[in-house]
Amino acid sequence: MVLFFFRLLARIPLPLLHGLGRLIGVAVYCWPGRYRRRLRTNAAQAGYPQARFAWQAAAETGAMILETPKVWLDTPGCLARTHSDDDAIVRDALSEGRGILYLTPHLGCFEITARYLLQHGPITVMYRPPRQAFLEPLMEQARNMSGLQAVPATLQGVRHFVRALKRGEAVGMLPDQVPSGGEGVWAPFFGKQALTMTLAGKLAVQTGVAVILTAGERLPHGQGWKIHYVRLPEPLPQDTQALAVLVNSAMENLIRRFPAQYLWSYNRYKIPDDAPPRPKDAPA
Repeated sequence: MVLFFFRLLARIPLPLLHGLGRLIGVAVYCWPGRYRRRLRTNAAQAGYPQARFAWQAAAETGAMILETPKVWLDTPGCLARTHSDDDAIVRDALSEGRGILYLTPHLGCFEITARYLLQHGPITVMYRPPRQAFLEPLMEQARNMSGLQAVPATLQGVRHFVRALKRGEAVGMLPDQVPSGGEGVWAPFFGKQALTMTLAGKLAVQTGVAVILTAGERLPHGQGWKIHYVRLPEPLPQDTQALAVLVNSAMENLIRRFPAQYLWSYNRYKIPDDAPPRPKDAPA
């Protein structure tokens, strides 16, 4: 039944799908509760306190949710609507022959980026199993396609990453997920301390690969997506803390290009039970 519904959504023209998603996003935002409070609080923390911005962000979240089945199940049609002005950044990194670590924050359409990158070679991406177990088979079917391998965020998945990078291939992961306490360090994110994963930095230092942030900007009127790339400057810091600060800063700069498309409702400042003591925020 779920697969049938997803296939039905995938057949809807993208302009209509985005429009419907934005209406649903606004409707959900109208309902007072934790979702609405968190979205407004996180956006205001980043410098976007306006009510109009919150409405826009909620609308874009709805568009992101409804476009996902189409990206999964109509990949060729979606790629035909995708372009980038930054492909030279990827080509330059590939010419070095040492693998690439792509970091894709919860910004825009983060499902289209890996598919677009397949034109440059195979890529392995990491995901967390969904809370709703019935969605996992669908996600595995949708995310595993020719050249694209999805591995779970486990020790086994990390081993897949290391092997792929050592072969000079590409891997991709979400850098703004809240890690468990033993796998993260505190680093500022839009001026507030956020527990930040160390895995990305450790992989980069261990394998000596290039690190590129990427995001798929959702274009207006259902035109498709524009892929952005930002390469981290090298040499990268060897210190885990310094590298986490660098990644968060680079994410902030990328998010500010089209801020309404960031997932502000995500509980980015969550404090896990096993987290180290949270340091004070720097004065504004």
